[in-house]
Amino acid sequence: MTEPNPSAPLLSVRDLHVSFQTDDGLIEAVRGVSFDLARGETLGIVGESGSGKSVTNLALMGVIPTPPGRIDQGKANFDGHDLLAMSQSRLMAIRGRRIGMIFQDPMTALNPLMTIGQQLTEVTRRHLGLSPTAADRRAAEMLEMVGISSPGERLGDYPHEFSGGMRQRVMIAMALSCEPDILIADEPTTALDVTIQAQILELLAELQQRRGTSIILVTHDLGVVAGVCDRVLVMYAGRVVEQATVGDLFAAHRHPYTLGLLQSLPRLDRDQSTRLDAIAGQPPDMARIPSGCSFRPRCPVAMERCETDSPPLRELGPGHASACWHDDAAAAKRAAANADSPSEADR
Repeated sequence: MTEPNPSAPLLSVRDLHVSFQTDDGLIEAVRGVSFDLARGETLGIVGESGSGKSVTNLALMGVIPTPPGRIDQGKANFDGHDLLAMSQSRLMAIRGRRIGMIFQDPMTALNPLMTIGQQLTEVTRRHLGLSPTAADRRAAEMLEMVGISSPGERLGDYPHEFSGGMRQRVMIAMALSCEPDILIADEPTTALDVTIQAQILELLAELQQRRGTSIILVTHDLGVVAGVCDRVLVMYAGRVVEQATVGDLFAAHRHPYTLGLLQSLPRLDRDQSTRLDAIAGQPPDMARIPSGCSFRPRCPVAMERCETDSPPLRELGPGHASACWHDDAAAAKRAAANADSPSEADR
């Protein structure tokens, strides 16, 4: 048996395409997404609603509703096996065991007719083969680990008896019960107040440090990304338009859409009476994606070329890539300026 390569990505996604057949036509929700996830890394995926963030991860988990959805093409190599080519039985053995997921809304993700204990023990009994007694003990341990007091007593409670923050903690406990290699957290702090949001993010960071879990964090909040992520994918209209380390994204962002997202963030060093900048226009209708660059109708630096040609994602430097023709134009201007300026030898 071949030993796993610790330097190889734990998950490598290539050219993922996902579409949905609707009454309005074919919706290409994900269009050629590629990325790698290293062991122990936290990868943030950001973008407005409808950019394809959640659909990308639902496709990897094999829970795209079919029909109307379908995975048109792509590969997702997880520890040497293609998730997208697996049978449902093999995928079910991995889902929950080696890849856990925290869904957006814990109130709808949790079964209101089952107790918290029943839902937590179902995972460990199925994947780890624990006895009922051992599964109950494990469930109580997980609830205690995520900060729920009197965990043994709370196992008999139903989801509606927990607050929003506590339900989210239950979802985290469930996702981590089998100690997965990858945790997909889809908007884990949505609709939570800032205090609970900070507690949830701190909990994820602590659990990752303790267990070495790789995390994919799906969010629309770049402030959250700055605090917990190592690298970031920026998605727009089903595509990755920029990817970089967190430091590069905030200090040397290159795509106009990324700039728009950053400018819309409130900042403590900005005059509080100044209105926040907003990205003009609306995200595109995915059934009628404009030709050329999808961001062109909203882009302040759009050029004639943007109307007809879709820019590919190109590497600008180590670990930093962007999909924008403006980079070409800026590079050409810099080259022309350098050519016109006298060299040291001519002076």
